[in-house]
Amino acid sequence: MSNQDPSDVENPEENQQDSEKRTNLGRGLAALFGDENEDYASLDKVRSTKEVPIEHLHPNRFQPRQYFDDEALASLTDSIRENGVLQPIIVRRHPDRASEYEIIAGERRWRASQKALLHEVPVVIREFTDSQALEVAIVENVQRQDLSPLEEAEGYRRLMDEFSHTQEDLGRVVGKSRSHIANTLRLLTLPDEVKSFLEAGHLSAGHARALIGADNPATLAKRIFADGLSVRETERLIKKAKSGEGDGADRPSGKTSAKGAGGEGAESRPVPFEKDADTIALERDLSNMLGLEVAIEFYGKGGSLTIRYETLEQLDDVLHRLNQTPVN
Repeated sequence: MSNQDPSDVENPEENQQDSEKRTNLGRGLAALFGDENEDYASLDKVRSTKEVPIEHLHPNRFQPRQYFDDEALASLTDSIRENGVLQPIIVRRHPDRASEYEIIAGERRWRASQKALLHEVPVVIREFTDSQALEVAIVENVQRQDLSPLEEAEGYRRLMDEFSHTQEDLGRVVGKSRSHIANTLRLLTLPDEVKSFLEAGHLSAGHARALIGADNPATLAKRIFADGLSVRETERLIKKAKSGEGDGADRPSGKTSAKGAGGEGAESRPVPFEKDADTIALERDLSNMLGLEVAIEFYGKGGSLTIRYETLEQLDDVLHRLNQTPVN
């Protein structure tokens, strides 16, 4: 995300600090922490690094991350024991405890430093509101891919519920499309049993998204895990179940095949060709671009492109993207 044009700010003196913080958030960790940007690095000269007692630091109340991998933490502990803490921990002053601090970004470094028996750690003190504290924690974890899909979804939900963010706001804050935000939030609608499979790593986020809206997601999740189905195989299984052709279907199909119940006069459906690698890659690229399930079928003479959506908001987002795309 590019820097905001100063001419767009109606009251620069009053809004400059808040504008800088939110612009940083949308541009990611490098801009947020001033690592590789001269403008933001100059701001860090004012906020110099200082060493503080490790017991004066406390975890972020808004930390979206619930699980810390023991093996990765042990590896980081060894590195810190050997080289020290190379990147300062970002903190803000604790709202209830004088001379103590709340960790905004770097809780894993703090935990590893404790295991390495350090007495002091380097910190950079910044001023953040509660909303910004949660935003920064989500940005750090999302961009480093440290959150599970459900932790990411829960973080987005908290920003919306507790701080009145819209999906569009979230997209700007974390550098993701609105479709990605919407699809991630939809994971929270899955049954608890499916969520447990997802958290345990038995299902990928792609599997879980495919199960949203399925008639029997828990049963399907068990089969996906037991049979080791890919996401594409899962999508085909769910499609068959919804049309009454596969396992788990509890209603007849509304489509008519050559051997279906429509009798001799029933119209045969064309059978699509086997998808080659290029078609599969195109499906994947379109799906990633739109944030929705995309299916391409080729029948020899022409074919079909199917975009599956669950809500009118998703359809509106697709139409908005198409309207903005220039036609050559």
